[in-house]
Amino acid sequence: MDHALAVVGPTEKSKELVREAGELAAGVDAKLTLLYGTTEEEYNDQRVELEEISNYEASYSVTQAMQGAKNYAADVGREVLDDLDVEWEAHGAIGDMGETVLTEADRYGCDHVFVTGQKRSPTGKAIFGDETQRIVLDFDGPVTVLTV
Repeated sequence: MDHALAVVGPTEKSKELVREAGELAAGVDAKLTLLYGTTEEEYNDQRVELEEISNYEASYSVTQAMQGAKNYAADVGREVLDDLDVEWEAHGAIGDMGETVLTEADRYGCDHVFVTGQKRSPTGKAIFGDETQRIVLDFDGPVTVLTV
């Protein structure tokens, strides 16, 4: 492994996943990219909420949302990776998370992806889809999944 991507989320399990990814990357002298993403729907909801505030004069741009996502990933990185000897960087993204993870892993040349997933029945995956399953099937390399 030369470069890994860990998907950051707002849960303690996600922090555990980032820690495990960091320990593995440190052990093999690999670089680690932390990615926190938000869906377009979440971004639009946040934008509408901010614009409804009567004294809020500015708009909430995509650039601001991506910077906020990057800042969140960096905060998690500092919290859980500070005591490890691992080179890491944080990034933020907006969009479909399955596609975003695959695109960003390709962009940064990652050869391993770490992601959390939800336990779902095969029927649930067929009806509702599953971004984690898509990443596992479409990523050309190992994918470590920590289920929540």
